[in-house]
Amino acid sequence: MNKWTRVKFQPNLPLKESGRVTASKEHIQLSKEAAKEGMVLLKNENHLLPLAEGTRIALFGKGSFDYVKGGGGSGDVMVSYVHNPYDGLKMQKNAVQIYEPLSAFYKADIQHQYEKGAVPGMTVEPELTAELADGAKAFADVALVVISRFSGEGWDRSSVECNNEFNPWDNETTMPKISAEVFPDGDFYLTAREKAMLAMVKERFKNIAVVLNIGGVIDLSWIKNDDQIGAALLGWQGGMEGGLAMAELLTGKGNPSGKLVDTFAASADDYPSTANFHESFDYVNYTEDIYVGYRYFETIPGAQEKVVYPFGYGLSYTTFTLDTTAMWETEDQIFAEVQVTNTGDMAGKEVVQLYFEAPQGILKKPSRQLAAFAKTRLLQPGETQLIRLAFAKADMASYDDLGKIQKSAYILEKGTYKFFIGTSVRDTKEGIQTMELAENVITRQFAAHMVPSSLKERMLSDGTFEELPQTKCNDMNACVFEKMEPGTEEGLKPGVRGCARGALFDNYGKKQFIDVAEGKLSLDEFMAQLSDDDLIHLLGGQPNTGVANTFGFGNLPDYGVPSIMTADGPAGLRISGDCVINTTAWPCATLLACTWNPALVQQVGQAGAKEVKENNIAIWLTPAVNIHRNPLCGRNFEYYSEDPLIAGKMGAAMVKGIQSQHIGASVKHFAANNKETNRKHCDSRVSERALREIYLKSFEIIVKESQPWTIMSSYNAINGHRASENHELLEDILRGEWGFEGMVTTDWWTRGEHYKEIKAGNDVKMGTGFPERVKKAMEMGQLGRAELKHCAKRVLELILKID
Repeated sequence: MNKWTRVKFQPNLPLKESGRVTASKEHIQLSKEAAKEGMVLLKNENHLLPLAEGTRIALFGKGSFDYVKGGGGSGDVMVSYVHNPYDGLKMQKNAVQIYEPLSAFYKADIQHQYEKGAVPGMTVEPELTAELADGAKAFADVALVVISRFSGEGWDRSSVECNNEFNPWDNETTMPKISAEVFPDGDFYLTAREKAMLAMVKERFKNIAVVLNIGGVIDLSWIKNDDQIGAALLGWQGGMEGGLAMAELLTGKGNPSGKLVDTFAASADDYPSTANFHESFDYVNYTEDIYVGYRYFETIPGAQEKVVYPFGYGLSYTTFTLDTTAMWETEDQIFAEVQVTNTGDMAGKEVVQLYFEAPQGILKKPSRQLAAFAKTRLLQPGETQLIRLAFAKADMASYDDLGKIQKSAYILEKGTYKFFIGTSVRDTKEGIQTMELAENVITRQFAAHMVPSSLKERMLSDGTFEELPQTKCNDMNACVFEKMEPGTEEGLKPGVRGCARGALFDNYGKKQFIDVAEGKLSLDEFMAQLSDDDLIHLLGGQPNTGVANTFGFGNLPDYGVPSIMTADGPAGLRISGDCVINTTAWPCATLLACTWNPALVQQVGQAGAKEVKENNIAIWLTPAVNIHRNPLCGRNFEYYSEDPLIAGKMGAAMVKGIQSQHIGASVKHFAANNKETNRKHCDSRVSERALREIYLKSFEIIVKESQPWTIMSSYNAINGHRASENHELLEDILRGEWGFEGMVTTDWWTRGEHYKEIKAGNDVKMGTGFPERVKKAMEMGQLGRAELKHCAKRVLELILKID
């Protein structure tokens, strides 16, 4: 097939002679296996799990049928079927016997709620009768309680509504209302109905196991602290085969090996970011600074006792021992070798985690920070594997944004650096070697960028706060001409570019883009013939073709520039239901991160990209790598972790898998996009240090390890500057410091001004550009042809990479 045949002519041909790969058995199998590897065994007293063959069970809770495969919004996927936990257990022939009257009750009730318009995960727990509960007790040996939760794009996990401007997406304004009705105390906690159901179960059963079908952190103290609950499996949102994956692990067809990538506390208020999460629609003060997740809970006095399950935690049906046999350092790196032995009686995998403790020094630091990790292969009972871990010494440096030692520098402060190796942030042993520094070491020197103007204070490692300098605030709505009324840009689709009647071969005399692809013509020579209008046209979204519904890039047919399409992710290729094309729904990103297995995530990326390619789409809008700053963020299911190293490594693996198929990955949302409420105007007020060490770090890792073809800038402002208009973010840091070579697109219908985005190095405005406003800015001397060419060239370079 010739270059661009798919994207130009939309043939919709299978990738393989044997048939289509989209939603193939192989991909669905991979989805299930990935789901199994990321599920986390939280509790297993007296080896209640796996269930013995023939065990008689009673399934309690609406979650047994009200299964959530993934979150809502752009993360949703059209599928041919979904297997819920009941389905999965029924598919385990002869493994368990289910009390059917109870399941019939839940099935009928959930079906009735769906028919009334409820969506999975946002249903009400039905009132359970004593008669049904007694019948279950008489039949079953084990009670299996299933709890499910749902959230989605455009709204956070709360009842807070924001209707500041016109919004065509009705569900973004109605979902907080529904959430308030279904979860009066917030979905972080069990509802009164769920508590009542659980109480009835505890009155009747000695053996109780819980399965959690959730996309983010909730209170699990009721599991951890209750001796009557013997086991719990955190199944997350496992994609279309998640219920089957849960069932196979529950019945011993596989061994849980997932580890938590977030810290689970008992109360939403235990997270320091909750206090100001919804303080204002207009801004968020990141006063906790670098103390996010376990960095807070393991460092700040009094915070450790708030933890229910710590970062990195996860059990197995077997047991392992870790023995650190060697540690050494070179000029630039730290190395460790660890022998992992399966000491139990079932095959399994273990994750080795290496943390460091830096001297507190002048800059102050977290008491623990993840530096490296690795997962074993499947080890048979008695088998040992040698794991080697390595990381750069510079990775332990702290950023000095106030000039306490040396301004705008990454610094390894003098003192003793300790290392801890184990299987969670708390289950570790101190390493057999330390690193000693007699003097401070400057590892990298930069200039100050994205300095906060309105953040008044930030947390220090002892729990106190230091004041930050205040500067003049930026007016992020400034424009050299009349600003568009907020909301009028929302939901606009690109115009179909008209052309006058002319000859069939009206490209006569125009240099063709294919000659650039074939090396017959330089890109600069090709671009020299393009008018300003042509260049501006390249800097806006293009109309949908084929099955696409999120628009495209390129589209200069007279010059042979194809129109390449984009598609949503990240839980699978998202195609409009009107197209009647079902794809594979992969596990949510948080579950994938809990595998601690970048190689597996790369496989998922490769398989997903094949489906994107087969459907004649060129850019997959994934991965999403924002940090889990607070559990209430409505899109945490789309993101990987509270830790930037995990998010970066998993994101880099996903990008490598996608781009191995000559499909572009679009890493999002750049940056500090950590809540959904008023996301298009909200200002993230965050210190330069926290930006660099937490919120930009995952993107930095991905750029340096996998060089994504596109980055998607976020809706929000950062320290008073919209991300899509931020030259310091997009040019100075992303391209200048990190060496990013790709194209930057806005998120869809951002409130940024198009000409300001071009000036900042944001190459394309999606879903549509505003050429008339760009030309007006040029007429006023605010923008020149050279700036258009810089951005347009990157668009064309992207298209050249596509098959």
